[in-house]
Amino acid sequence: MRLALREAAAPALALFASAGTLICCALPALLVTIGAGAVMAGLASNAPGLIFLSAHKEWVFAIAAGLLAAAFAVRWATRNAPCPADPAQAAACTRMRKLGGWALWSALVLLLIGGFFAFFAAELLL
Repeated sequence: MRLALREAAAPALALFASAGTLICCALPALLVTIGAGAVMAGLASNAPGLIFLSAHKEWVFAIAAGLLAAAFAVRWATRNAPCPADPAQAAACTRMRKLGGWALWSALVLLLIGGFFAFFAAELLL
């Protein structure tokens, strides 16, 4: 049970943190690029935490990358762990491992997209 919790919680937490990098940095860049500055201003006034996250994007990315690295480390450490002998539990274990793998790779892609918009797109667009 404890192993299954780690296999599910670590990728979910990493995916959540990586999605936060998109909200912090990629969404404002996208809105301003497509000419929706008024939408961005309304979003910033209704969610003031967005400005705080954007101002501290280095910390946001460092925390997200740390959580992602920890999730990959947990996945690596449990890569050869046996699933239960019960067929129903073994099927659930296999599904969770596949889902966790998809979540981890999706989190990595989201982190890279957010990093591109946060650190490189501003210089390329200006």
